[in-house]
Amino acid sequence: MEDSGKYMCQVNTDPMKMQTATLEVVIPPDIINEETSGDLMVPEGGAAKLVCRARGHPKPRITWRREDGREIIARHAGHQKTKAPSVEGEMLTLSKVTRSEMGAYMCIASNGVPPSVSKRMKLQVHFHPLVQVPNQLVGAPVLTDVTLICNVEASPKAINYWQRENGEMIIAGDRYALTEKEHNMYSMEMVLHIKRLQSSDFGGYKCISKNSIGDTEGTIRLYEMERPGRKQMRDDEINEVTRNEVENRHKENRHEEGSRNQNGRLYKDRTQEPELGSSADSTRAPAPAQGTMQLIKTFILALLVLLATTATAEAVAPTTTTAATTTATATTAAATMLFYTKGAARQKDTKETNLRLELNGAGDAEHEYCERSATTAGIGWSMQGLAARTPATK
Repeated sequence: MEDSGKYMCQVNTDPMKMQTATLEVVIPPDIINEETSGDLMVPEGGAAKLVCRARGHPKPRITWRREDGREIIARHAGHQKTKAPSVEGEMLTLSKVTRSEMGAYMCIASNGVPPSVSKRMKLQVHFHPLVQVPNQLVGAPVLTDVTLICNVEASPKAINYWQRENGEMIIAGDRYALTEKEHNMYSMEMVLHIKRLQSSDFGGYKCISKNSIGDTEGTIRLYEMERPGRKQMRDDEINEVTRNEVENRHKENRHEEGSRNQNGRLYKDRTQEPELGSSADSTRAPAPAQGTMQLIKTFILALLVLLATTATAEAVAPTTTTAATTTATATTAAATMLFYTKGAARQKDTKETNLRLELNGAGDAEHEYCERSATTAGIGWSMQGLAARTPATK
């Protein structure tokens, strides 16, 4: 620098001649490390001040840039926030620092004399770990593979690990794979890959991140899902059961509605009776409704009384008169019974069926039997053989 100045060249002639020139010594920029900031650590929300000084001639110009090319967020005295790709000046002030401002800052000194010089300063913003779980509920079938993911943000760098909900730490092995994928200085992805799921694998999992400031955990619940084919089979079974229940209920309703006759008495649906010649018909015939059975029993008792009275009268009256009276009485009783049962139990069934009724007789409580014959005209009751089985009056 001391060599800079004006220089004169003089020629001693007559007249004397001279020439002057100015010498300017230039010096390329050089960073003054003693007066320049190094790596800096601040808590999130705090303030950071970066200083960069350089020597050279002419005086170097200082420019600040971010190494990753992102904009610098500068806050001035008026608390106005501005974003710019670069900032001029020896001092860079950052207030209310956030984790997004973490990274490397470049101080570049230039004065037009090559080469320009720069210095890299790393700004670290420390904060409590943050764990974000994209899917807190994960389902998978047995014997399949599943992947659990947690996104972690922490500074300084944290220790990350997985645990079961009972506190058991998960260690990498044949069925467990643990990986970490870094996104930037403070953000990363924790991945737990489980192979060939077993029933014991289902339950809660914790992804835990711990650094010098604190620790945080995220929770994921892993539940069992049915295989698609198995679920379809179960759905088909449920649909089949539901369809059968609906059909049975429909049949019951139809049976109950169709089993009421004109007199309001409830009878068994004729559609439930087996056809003639079937195995069910040969072993058992359906019984009439309870009201009809009671009516028949009452009428049979009355008929037995009539027959007993006729037998008594036969002992007093002449034989021909007694026989005529007995025949007339029995005929009248049978006709009355036939008329009554026809009116009480009409059915829309053209098929002929037989019904064996077991009735309590009178006197010696002998079981009497009637034969029912169903046709399109109605139901009739034949009293064949009844008089022969009626107890004689002494």
